[in-house]
Amino acid sequence: MLCELCPRRCRAERETTLGYCRMPADLRASLAGAHFGEEPCVAGSGGAGTVFFAGCSLGCVYCQNRAISREGAGKPLTVDRLVEIFHELEENGADCVDLVTPTHFADKVAEALRIYKPKVPVVWNTGGYERVETLRMLEGLVDVYLPDYKYADKTLAKALSNAPDYPETALKAIREMVRQTGKYQLDGEGLLQKGTLVRHLVLPGFVENTLDCLDVLTTAFAEDEVLLSVMSQYTPPETKMPFPSLDRRVTEEEYARVLDYLYLLGNENVYVQELSAASAFWVPDFDGTGI
Repeated sequence: MLCELCPRRCRAERETTLGYCRMPADLRASLAGAHFGEEPCVAGSGGAGTVFFAGCSLGCVYCQNRAISREGAGKPLTVDRLVEIFHELEENGADCVDLVTPTHFADKVAEALRIYKPKVPVVWNTGGYERVETLRMLEGLVDVYLPDYKYADKTLAKALSNAPDYPETALKAIREMVRQTGKYQLDGEGLLQKGTLVRHLVLPGFVENTLDCLDVLTTAFAEDEVLLSVMSQYTPPETKMPFPSLDRRVTEEEYARVLDYLYLLGNENVYVQELSAASAFWVPDFDGTGI
């Protein structure tokens, strides 16, 4: 198969070589188990039953999961083993099955979900850089979409993720996600059962990009169509960044500007983090547990 699962459409023959995602065709993952770092409506009290897939088709220079997204940490697994993992996560009390960075394995993940669709919500947790055609193979298999909307600025998207088409590509993808899931639905305990929750990570030195992203999202979607999550947890990686501001964390003044703008927009369906959330706490040990 010449791979066109993600917007890169690199057409790599992943049975014999690696794609842009740095992954072969067969599934590879680095961790499966309860994760409490997601939004409260996703993690719940039992945690999100998370499967962290190895590789990434986006490859942001500041990625906090670099060990798996760029360095390939992980173990191979079969579709049948992935199905077993779904059962195990449910049996251990997970409030959802949370599939993290699955885009470049979408065909195999869809195959597993057709074999067994978990009884808890299935979450597609992604950087937002998706092909609509790929998302359509997931219709009816995914209950909750959890995409990022990282950039409204094409130049910044090019510089940090080598994806100048990110703003329009991600917006089209999110529109497809909302078409599939409809208005978001919370149960009596406040857990997201169906719908789309869009995340945005505030980058230090690039608050204007954040404000533009919020403008795009609040213009494109009605308040009851999507939930928003604005994150302050940016943690500088050990490698040198292409912009000096990315070597530090978000300041109080920067985040205050974002929160003030959210207030002006009047959207109340937004999760926000405290600045103290910026921590390596959000990065688990990708040691192959549960795979």
